Amino acid sequence: MEALILPFGGRTPRIHETAFVAPGAVLIGDVTVGPEASVWYGCVLRADTNAIRIGARSNVQDGSILHVDAPDHGGRPVEIGEDALIGHRCMLHGCTVEDGGFVGMASTVLDGAVIEGGGFLAAGAFLSPGKRVAKGEMWGGLPARKLRDLKPGEDLMAKMGAAHYVEEAKAHETALRAHATGASREGRPKTV
Repeated sequence: MEALILPFGGRTPRIHETAFVAPGAVLIGDVTVGPEASVWYGCVLRADTNAIRIGARSNVQDGSILHVDAPDHGGRPVEIGEDALIGHRCMLHGCTVEDGGFVGMASTVLDGAVIEGGGFLAAGAFLSPGKRVAKGEMWGGLPARKLRDLKPGEDLMAKMGAAHYVEEAKAHETALRAHATGASREGRPKTV
């Protein structure tokens, strides 16, 4: 199974040659995936009415959904800067995650919300429209609110995670190539 890369409305997803897009991911329309960025298994990035941008070395982890509304309906793009981490099963809609921002798994970030570089949204949080997680702050809860200031070094978690995911993506590319070669030699998929 390959990723579905679907042109829509005259726009085709643009994926840097060093980026990793896992099989089963769906990228539609005006999506840009930067150098060494990764979009993991089961993600849906639907940029049918506005743009989705993922910066260098950032990762959108398994099962996450990114979507946008049209500008003429007040919609905004989803903009993810460089070295940002978007955890498993997140929902991002018309929001911004700046360079080095962190979105914990199973979180929701809505229209106009911003996670600044060095800001941290805890797992399972719901960040309401227009809210801002400032650098050096951890937010969490439903709805999300400031929980505390980050401890020294916690503001670097996204950058460290992003570096890990660059290497993880390379390992998965290697495994997928080996699997494809083995499957084609035998004429069927390998089973365990």
